[in-house]
Amino acid sequence: MTEPTSPARVHFDPARMEPSAFYRVLNSVVVPRPIAWVCSRSTEGVLNLAPHSFYTVACVDPPVVQFTSVGRKDSLNNAEQTREFTISLTPEVLFEQVNATGTDFPPGHDEAQHTGVRLEPSEVVEVPRVAESPVSIECVLHGTVSFGDSTVVFGRVVHIAVRSDAVRDGRPRIEHLQPLARLGGNEWSTIGEVKEIKRIPFRTWEEDPGIGERLRGS
Repeated sequence: MTEPTSPARVHFDPARMEPSAFYRVLNSVVVPRPIAWVCSRSTEGVLNLAPHSFYTVACVDPPVVQFTSVGRKDSLNNAEQTREFTISLTPEVLFEQVNATGTDFPPGHDEAQHTGVRLEPSEVVEVPRVAESPVSIECVLHGTVSFGDSTVVFGRVVHIAVRSDAVRDGRPRIEHLQPLARLGGNEWSTIGEVKEIKRIPFRTWEEDPGIGERLRGS
């Protein structure tokens, strides 16, 4: 319900704006975005390393992750041709290198070599992973779906390798991962303050009316 005291808003209508202008607005409000540092290999054997910030988990069982290629990027072409790729977490310590691998190098250039990013062999797939990244996800191509000028790439996860000192109590811990995230424009962010809160089961909600009262401010 809209209250009379609601603040004024600026409205952005994609039907009335140039796509590039609306894209800048969308990128500024869907934040922060994790970054898939995608390493792939062409049929000629040339490696490609590129950051993609339209990235998330697509399915739990089977495990599938997804990233979006805006336009026909090398990551997309290579994944379709060789049907495997790795996604490395983008750590804060490699901020400049992550950004530099987003340079529009022509096809046939190895971004890792240009930017000094060291790669190492993966466990299952033939495509290497970023050696200094604390996490690498190994994928085989599950499929792609195109929407206008973009293509969503779905990768079936066949292995995850996490640096041993980043794992505690059976799972990777955020304080040891230190991931970068993308914001709007040329803005990036680090993890910042980490907050922890448990989900509220409905049974608990029913048993304690004070929960809703506190949230509503009543």
